[in-house]
Amino acid sequence: MIRGYRLKKLIGPTAGFRNALGILTAGCASFIIGAALSFKLIVLPFLEWLAESANELLSHLVSQGKLEYATHILGGAFLFLGFYLIFSGVRLAVRHLVQTLSPGIKQGMVGIYLRRQQLAQGPHIVALGGGTGLSTLLRGLKQHSSNITAIVTVTDDGGSSGRLSQETGMIPPGDIRNCLVALAEAEKSMTDLFQYRFKLEQGSLSGHSMGNLLIAGLVDQAQGDFEKAIEIASDVLAIRGRVVPSTLSHVRLKATMEDGSEIFGETKIVDAREKIRRIYLDPQNADPYQAAIDAILDADLICIGPGSVYTSVIPNLLVPGILSAIRQSDGVKAYICNVMTQPGESDSFTASEHVMAIQSNVDGKFCDYVLVNSGVPNEELIGKYRTSNQFLVEADIDRIRAMGFKVATGDFMSQSELVRHDPLRLATRLMRLIGE
Repeated sequence: MIRGYRLKKLIGPTAGFRNALGILTAGCASFIIGAALSFKLIVLPFLEWLAESANELLSHLVSQGKLEYATHILGGAFLFLGFYLIFSGVRLAVRHLVQTLSPGIKQGMVGIYLRRQQLAQGPHIVALGGGTGLSTLLRGLKQHSSNITAIVTVTDDGGSSGRLSQETGMIPPGDIRNCLVALAEAEKSMTDLFQYRFKLEQGSLSGHSMGNLLIAGLVDQAQGDFEKAIEIASDVLAIRGRVVPSTLSHVRLKATMEDGSEIFGETKIVDAREKIRRIYLDPQNADPYQAAIDAILDADLICIGPGSVYTSVIPNLLVPGILSAIRQSDGVKAYICNVMTQPGESDSFTASEHVMAIQSNVDGKFCDYVLVNSGVPNEELIGKYRTSNQFLVEADIDRIRAMGFKVATGDFMSQSELVRHDPLRLATRLMRLIGE
C-alpha cells in the first residue's frame, strides 16, 4: 500500500493531463500521416509557390550574389517569429481563460495546476471530531491532500447551533460550519462572513453566527435536505474535501457522573463541572451517515481528535457502525491527544487518562497511534491557563505504550494568546505515519 501511495504521489501532478497528452499525440500523428500522403499533391506545390514568391521579392531588394544568404536569414527569422507568436498567443489565450474563470488568481498557473493535481492525488484522510480542535487539524491536513472527509459530531445544544436546532428542527450546524471554513479556498471576505457573529444586543439575531443562519437558509431552500445544503455551502466556499455529519438523526448526550447521577445535554454536562464516569448517545440506535462509513473504509489515514474528549471525540465513536468501520479499515488510525486539560471534562487528565476515557466508553482498542505533545508553553501562558484551572497535559507515554498503543511525540504547539495545536506541525507528523 505504501509503495503504491508513493508512486501515486510521484506521478500525481500528471493525472488528467496524461489523457489530454495522449489525444494530442494521436492528433499530431494523424496530421503527420495525412500531410505525408498529400505532401506531393498539395503541400509541396504550395511551399514551392511561397518560396518562389519570396525569392522574386528578394531579388528586387538584394544583389544576386547575396540572394541565397538573404534567403536563409529571412527564413530563419520567419521561423523564429512564427514560433514566438504562436507561443505568445496560446499563453495569452490560456491566461485570459483562467483569469476569467478565477478572477482572484495571483500565482503562476503552472504552479497552481501542479499543486492542485498533487493535492488531488494525496492520501484519503478521514478526521473525526468537533469543536475548534477538528477545524484546527483540517487547516493543516488540507495542505497535504484534497481527499479529506471531516466527520463531525452533531450533539451541540448550546448557543446559536442549539437555538437553530430547536427552532427549525435541523441538526446543529456550528461545528460543521467551522469545518467548512477550515477547508475553504474561497476569498477571506467570504469566510469572514461565515464566521461573523451578531452582537448580544442585536435582538433576535443576538449571538447567532452568520454561517449558521446561511446554512439554515440553505436547508429551508432545499426543503429540509441538510445534505444538499452542506453541498451548496461547500461549493460556495470552494472547500478542499468534504464535511459530513456522523449521523443525520437528532441525538443528544447523556452522561453518568461519578456520583451516579445522570445529566442530559452537552451544555449541562460541561457546566456541571463534575467528573464523568461514562457518556452515551440518546437515542443509542441512531443511524450512521453512510458517506461517513464509506469514507472510513476507504481511508489511508484516520484521525480521531483533537477536541473535548467527552463531548467532541467520543460521541462520533458511539454512533453505531462508526467504530466497527474504523476497526475494519486498513488505514492508519491515530488519536491526537489534547495539549491542555479542559475544566468540566478532563480536569488534571494526563495523556494516558485521555486514552483511558475513550477506551472505557467504546469498549476496546480504537486506534494504532497516539500523538502526544512534548512541547512546553512559556511560563506566562501556563500561569494564564492556571487561573482558569487548566494545565498542560502530562505526556506519560510509557503508560500509553503499556496499554498497547504506539506513541508519536513532538512539539505540536502553537503559542499566541492561546495554547493550541499548530496545524502544519500536526499534519506533517500525521502524514509521516502513513510512511511508517
